Amino acid sequence: MGQDDGVTDPDAVPFDPAAMRKQYRTEGLSESDLAATPVEQFARWFKQAATDGGLFEPNAVIVSTADAQGRPTSRTVLLKHFDDEGFVFYTNYDSRKGRDLAENPRVSLLFPWHPMARQVIVHGTARRTGRDETAAYFRTRPHGSQLGAWASGQSSVIAGRAELDAAYAGLAARYPEGEQVPVPPNWGGFRVTPEAVEFWQGRENRLHDRLRYVAEPDGGWRVERLSP
Repeated sequence: MGQDDGVTDPDAVPFDPAAMRKQYRTEGLSESDLAATPVEQFARWFKQAATDGGLFEPNAVIVSTADAQGRPTSRTVLLKHFDDEGFVFYTNYDSRKGRDLAENPRVSLLFPWHPMARQVIVHGTARRTGRDETAAYFRTRPHGSQLGAWASGQSSVIAGRAELDAAYAGLAARYPEGEQVPVPPNWGGFRVTPEAVEFWQGRENRLHDRLRYVAEPDGGWRVERLSP
């Protein structure tokens, strides 16, 4: 196309992040709105996120860890269970997150529910789930996902995609559809026991509501309001 055809080259349009602004919702979050515990409050928000939040995967959560030297890393995983004992996700224990948590069990979880102008941030300690619990969840995974847990040496360097595909193909031949796949010994769950849980509600003019539950020694929870 010529320069005078009136069509703007999309590659020439600048995208300035400093100029990208959204006005958040006016609906607020007050102390009187909160449930007695952070897990109860999370259940409320999670139900809304899953039913009418406009989110593709409302259980997607950013897990941030740090190794023994304090070097941080973050990645997105899928939450698979939550209750009064904590928040559970599954992974390869030899992955970077698995190695980090073996050295330093302190962890942060972030649920970024942007379409709802909400976030939930969990700070706590991660511990491995028991093998029975891990096996019970593994049995619910699709057959292909079970094979994938064996095929992937998560976070390890590989020569190329062909190496991964070949590993999967070999496993598919060994364990065809309908045949039980054993649980990999280096694969399982982590349960994050919360010590603090923040509920963040976007408000106009960046004056957001931030209410944080903090665990008390007696097992109860203290609620704090944080400045935005």
